[in-house]
Amino acid sequence: MIVKKLVFACVLTSCGLMAACSTPTEITTKDGHTTMAADKPEVDEDSDFIKYDKNGQEVQMNKSEVRDMKEVK
Repeated sequence: MIVKKLVFACVLTSCGLMAACSTPTEITTKDGHTTMAADKPEVDEDSDFIKYDKNGQEVQMNKSEVRDMKEVK
Protein backbone atom coordinates (compact mmCIF):
# COMPACT_ATOMS: atom_id res chain seq x y z
CA MET A 1 0.00 0.00 0.00
CA ILE A 2 2.84 2.39 0.79
CA VAL A 3 4.47 1.63 -2.57
CA LYS A 4 1.25 2.57 -4.41
CA LYS A 5 1.09 5.88 -2.54
CA LEU A 6 4.74 6.58 -3.31
CA VAL A 7 4.25 5.83 -7.02
CA PHE A 8 1.14 8.02 -7.10
CA ALA A 9 3.02 10.89 -5.43
CA CYS A 10 5.87 10.57 -7.95
CA VAL A 11 3.44 10.64 -10.88
CA LEU A 12 1.71 13.76 -9.56
CA THR A 13 5.02 15.50 -9.00
CA SER A 14 6.22 14.64 -12.51
CA CYS A 15 3.03 15.96 -14.08
CA GLY A 16 3.33 19.18 -12.11
CA LEU A 17 6.93 19.68 -13.19
CA MET A 18 6.10 19.10 -16.86
CA ALA A 19 3.25 21.60 -16.71
CA ALA A 20 5.49 24.16 -15.04
CA CYS A 21 8.10 23.82 -17.80
CA SER A 22 5.64 24.66 -20.56
CA THR A 23 5.88 28.24 -21.81
CA PRO A 24 3.02 29.00 -24.20
CA THR A 25 3.98 31.82 -26.56
CA GLU A 26 1.88 34.00 -28.85
CA ILE A 27 3.61 34.88 -32.13
CA THR A 28 2.35 37.87 -34.12
CA THR A 29 3.48 38.30 -37.71
CA LYS A 30 3.99 41.63 -39.47
CA ASP A 31 0.77 41.08 -41.45
CA GLY A 32 -1.22 40.84 -38.19
CA HIS A 33 -1.78 37.07 -37.94
CA THR A 34 -1.27 35.43 -34.56
CA THR A 35 -0.44 31.85 -33.74
CA MET A 36 0.19 30.00 -30.50
CA ALA A 37 3.22 27.86 -29.78
CA ALA A 38 2.95 25.39 -26.91
CA ASP A 39 6.52 26.08 -25.80
CA LYS A 40 8.94 28.95 -26.21
CA PRO A 41 10.13 29.04 -29.85
CA GLU A 42 13.77 28.36 -30.66
CA VAL A 43 15.51 31.22 -32.47
CA ASP A 44 18.25 30.07 -34.84
CA GLU A 45 20.53 33.10 -35.21
CA ASP A 46 22.55 31.46 -38.02
CA SER A 47 19.62 30.90 -40.38
CA ASP A 48 17.35 33.71 -39.01
CA PHE A 49 14.47 31.26 -38.54
CA ILE A 50 12.18 30.75 -35.59
CA LYS A 51 11.25 27.12 -34.94
CA TYR A 52 8.33 25.85 -32.86
CA ASP A 53 5.99 22.86 -32.65
CA LYS A 54 2.36 23.18 -33.65
CA ASN A 55 0.08 20.14 -33.50
CA GLY A 56 3.09 17.82 -33.45
CA GLN A 57 4.69 19.39 -36.53
CA GLU A 58 7.81 21.55 -36.54
CA VAL A 59 7.09 24.97 -38.02
CA GLN A 60 9.79 27.33 -39.26
CA MET A 61 9.17 31.02 -39.79
CA ASN A 62 11.58 33.64 -41.03
CA LYS A 63 12.51 35.96 -38.17
CA SER A 64 11.94 38.99 -40.41
CA GLU A 65 8.22 38.06 -40.67
CA VAL A 66 7.69 38.22 -36.89
CA ARG A 67 6.54 41.45 -35.26
CA ASP A 68 6.21 40.19 -31.69
CA MET A 69 6.59 37.10 -29.52
CA LYS A 70 5.21 37.16 -26.00
CA GLU A 71 4.78 34.59 -23.29
CA VAL A 72 1.15 33.86 -22.43
CA LYS A 73 0.48 33.70 -18.71
